[in-house]
Amino acid sequence: MTTARDIMHRGAQWVPAHETLDRAAQMMRDLDVGALPIADENERLCGILTDRDIVVGCVAMGHDPARVTCGDMAKGTPRWIEAGADVGAVLEEMQSHQIRRLPVIENKQLVGMISEADLAQHLTDDQLKAFCESVYAS
Repeated sequence: MTTARDIMHRGAQWVPAHETLDRAAQMMRDLDVGALPIADENERLCGILTDRDIVVGCVAMGHDPARVTCGDMAKGTPRWIEAGADVGAVLEEMQSHQIRRLPVIENKQLVGMISEADLAQHLTDDQLKAFCESVYAS
């Protein structure tokens, strides 16, 4: 059985909720990623910040990314998956919530992220087609 742990990208890092968006953008650049899980003061997942969130939700609104925190951008209930979950559960979570990145958690700690690129390397063509149709549907 293929699990989330098998397909995830290891080395994912939290960005603290109190951190500013300009610093989060620098972290994204340094890590070469387009999204970071946001952690509260107890290192619990409280959201996911994307590069698009910074541009559309802050810069395009005329706000200063040096004054807006990642926690300010955290909205809704963050989705995640246990490291031992099978790939079917990963697909269900991502498809049903139309999300493109999914944090992987083990023992309440972030251990990785699953992105579309990770899925593309591990899914059959039919699974990948179904994923794209559900996530990119309007």
